[in-house]
Amino acid sequence: MDRFVIISGCSGGGKSTLLEELGRRGFSVIEEPGRRIVAAELAGDGTALPWGDIEAFLHKAIELALADLARAQALPGRVFFDRGLLDAASGLEEISGKPVLRAYAEKWRFNPIVFLTPPWPEIYRQDEERQHGLQAAIGEYERLLRDYPALGYQVVELPKISVAERADFVLAALARDRP
Repeated sequence: MDRFVIISGCSGGGKSTLLEELGRRGFSVIEEPGRRIVAAELAGDGTALPWGDIEAFLHKAIELALADLARAQALPGRVFFDRGLLDAASGLEEISGKPVLRAYAEKWRFNPIVFLTPPWPEIYRQDEERQHGLQAAIGEYERLLRDYPALGYQVVELPKISVAERADFVLAALARDRP
C-alpha cells in the first residue's frame, strides 16, 4: 500500500528517533518488531534473541510484523514502519538460505520509496537490546541496500542531518513522488 512507508537501514542510524518525530507530527508509526521481541525475551526466559537463536528471532519478527500490518490497516493516513516484515524476511533468507523474501514481498507491497538510514558511527551505540557491533550493522545495511531494489523499491538514503530535517526530507520526498 502506498500509504505504508518503510524506514529501514543501518542499526543505530537514527530510525527510531525519526519515527518518534513523525509520530509527534501526527503520523501513525509502527515500532520496530525486533526491539519489542528482544525486550520481551529479556524480560522473560526467552531465547529468541539475535545473539542467541537468530532464526527463532526472525520467525517471531515476521509474525509480529504481520500482526502490525493487520493492525495498520485500520489506521488512518500514512503509516510509517520502523523496519518490519521485509527486513525480517530478508534476514531470514540470508541466514537460512530459504527463499522467503519474494513471497512476502509479493503479498505485501509498501510505498515504492524505502528510506534507509546509512551507517553513522558518530551516533551508533550498543545497548542491552542492540548487542551487535557496528560492522555487523553495516553488513545488515548492505544486505538491505541490495534486497530492496531487487524487490522493485526505490531506495532513498537519508542524509545525516537533524531529526527535524530528516522528517522534513522524508515528507518532501513522499510529496514529490505523488502523481
